[in-house]
Amino acid sequence: MSDGSALDTWTSGTHTADGVTHPTYRKGAGPGVVLIHEIPGITDNVIAFAEEVVAAGHTVVMPRLFGKVGGPAALRDVARVMPSLCVSKEFTKLAVTETSPVADWLRSLARTLHAELGGPGVGALGMCFTGGFALAMMVDGSVTAPVLCQPSLPFAIGRRRSADLNLSPHDLDLVRRRAAEGCPVLGLRYRTDPATGTRFATLRRQLGEKFVAVEFEGRGHAVVTEHRQQEAVDRILAFLQERLHG
Repeated sequence: MSDGSALDTWTSGTHTADGVTHPTYRKGAGPGVVLIHEIPGITDNVIAFAEEVVAAGHTVVMPRLFGKVGGPAALRDVARVMPSLCVSKEFTKLAVTETSPVADWLRSLARTLHAELGGPGVGALGMCFTGGFALAMMVDGSVTAPVLCQPSLPFAIGRRRSADLNLSPHDLDLVRRRAAEGCPVLGLRYRTDPATGTRFATLRRQLGEKFVAVEFEGRGHAVVTEHRQQEAVDRILAFLQERLHG
């Protein structure tokens, strides 16, 4: 499926920060939400979920960080995109206590959207490979509704990586401070999903009651796309309504 047919009702654009440019797709009206796709890209299921966020009264901006647009999340597409991700300097895959460099670009996108739309802030939602990026974006005060769907970086290989939040010590301090000042973090996952490691326990320890965990039983990974749980969608939309429309 081509870019045009998959997102023909969305407005295409770009965002540039610190010399880095990524395509963006935008739709809707109301408070802003930066929705970051999972591997292998902006698939049909990612688009369908984004449409639900739009319908709930939000301006959704989806950056295209890698991979394809449209179609299913086929294993061949996952295999095709992984080599480029593994060598990309934008994403920290194995290192602990480091923030992925792409977080700066995403924060810039959030600031720009908030400056345009106003209001209490914007939402940030990441999934799987990008799940923790919403937490890193929370360092910027423009992000007031961070949502982490099955955060999976760094890859959960070994005890330290499984518990790590993909944040530098400096950024973790800022996240803790913002949480203590009243900004909650919503996290969603399948309870036994190995990709998320033990980082939900880390989030509980670091953020206390400001980390709101929604966990599902059974075997699954992608809570709002491939292994969709309606409760996950409902809880996310309610969180965005409370934090952005209040």
